[in-house]
Amino acid sequence: MFDLNPIQWFTDLSPEWATFFISMIPLTELRASIPIALEVYKMSVWQTWLIAVAGNMLPIFFILYLFPIFHDWLIKKKFIGSFLRKKMELAEKKFSGQYAKYGAIALIIFIGIPLPLTGAWTGALVAFIFNIPFRKSAPLILAGVCLAATIVTFITLFAGGTIRWLI
Repeated sequence: MFDLNPIQWFTDLSPEWATFFISMIPLTELRASIPIALEVYKMSVWQTWLIAVAGNMLPIFFILYLFPIFHDWLIKKKFIGSFLRKKMELAEKKFSGQYAKYGAIALIIFIGIPLPLTGAWTGALVAFIFNIPFRKSAPLILAGVCLAATIVTFITLFAGGTIRWLI
């Protein structure tokens, strides 16, 4: 049976590699890898931060590159092609208005605030849907990931310290 504990997924790897791979997984991303690295593996803050950001960003480059190829392939399919084309045109039309003005900062904040269903994977999908080019979206996603990593690191350090102080 598949174990739902991310700490157990990579027990045979070093803490650094485990942190890197946990950061790559869409459900955990760095929101889980940073607390695990700091509290379970006892890694240093800077090492944890750098490895988690690198692990979270690696799949994003592939996603940003492969989404357009996959989209073009889907558009050619009879059943889903017209539906997908209409939805993409609607999203682009909506984005082209006032959303375009704040799109960059909105994407960074969307990725950077560590809430469920936000993060680099979802941010890459949003960048694709709103037709933000790779050269612009990749740095924006990186900025959001760095913001999220910083927030999660501070929350982990302060929450962990507070819990240890109370106990």
